[in-house]
Amino acid sequence: TMTMLCTLANGQTAKITALPPGMSGRRLEALGLRPGKVVTKVSGMPFFGPVTIALDGRQIAIGHGICCKVSVEPLAERNAKG
Repeated sequence: TMTMLCTLANGQTAKITALPPGMSGRRLEALGLRPGKVVTKVSGMPFFGPVTIALDGRQIAIGHGICCKVSVEPLAERNAKG
């Protein structure tokens, strides 16, 4: 089953498997998100606010709607340190 970035638990790490097509996907690529990248969800604001993720040692806030279009593969906790 497909897991979306917006459904990860806070602190959960996952590998991006696909970005949305079109402009939103290109904007995410400009931020450094691309398939194969490992990200950690830092926090999600309630009521569909922005989702903060950690990527390459920095934190990025992404709109909730776009997060729900990014498919990810959750990683096992013990591999997160890799």
